[in-house]
Amino acid sequence: MIASKTELSVEDVACHYDELDRFYREIWGEHVHHGLWLTGRETGDQAVLQLVDLVAEQAMIRPGDHVCDIGCGYGATARMLADDYKAEATGLTISPAQYRFAASKNPGSANPRYLLMDWLKNDFLPESFDAVIALESPEHIADKAAIFAEAYRVLRPGGRMVICVWLAKEQASGLENRLLLEPICREGRMPNMGTELDYKGFFERAGFKFDSFENLARKVKKTWPICAWRFLVNLCRKPEYMRYLFNQHSRNRIFALTMFRIWLAYNTGTMRYGIFTAHKP
Repeated sequence: MIASKTELSVEDVACHYDELDRFYREIWGEHVHHGLWLTGRETGDQAVLQLVDLVAEQAMIRPGDHVCDIGCGYGATARMLADDYKAEATGLTISPAQYRFAASKNPGSANPRYLLMDWLKNDFLPESFDAVIALESPEHIADKAAIFAEAYRVLRPGGRMVICVWLAKEQASGLENRLLLEPICREGRMPNMGTELDYKGFFERAGFKFDSFENLARKVKKTWPICAWRFLVNLCRKPEYMRYLFNQHSRNRIFALTMFRIWLAYNTGTMRYGIFTAHKP
């Protein structure tokens, strides 16, 4: 487990997404997660939808299933599950800015429903869901074992948990830790970054039956040159981007550099990207 070496609170993570709200929506769009390139010819918009489809397939989501999306961001995945898969979707976020945007997309509708809530402080009844998913949110939670304990508690027997997470390579070198992994954790407001073996252990200790793992790094890393290019274009065209970068009170402006650091980490094999699937016996 690679740690950021900086103590981070839930509020720190929420502040990151609130402060960068406009930039995330303009650069990433409503899906704040990687895209999945299966042929290499997809557009960025097609690629992000393909990742959600893969998660839904692994979670075996069927019409009427109750699905919880941990760290739902702007709610795009939950909306896709409700609209395309006819599931009953619940999305959780700790970011007020993300919550307001998600709620504004389907006012008055009960599906999806969005909650401004910390996953580790949820009040869901036991065995409330048929599936629990998380697309790149476990990285922001320090107590990773508790993520899986809660998922096990709220899943019905036979229910599935599918997560997509950023991963550190096993036995990263000291140089890789200092120059890439630790700064990425710190600047991306991630208390720590696990490895494949770490996450398999979290599943198993929570009581899950582990089903599968796939390293998707080669198929998702194209996300970062696309986002970096969008950032540079906006930097040239929109004065507010430059003002933000040179404002000493901008707490999260370093993430502009982190995008390029992540791109390098994928290309050197220092970072991986995994999809894990498990079920509750």
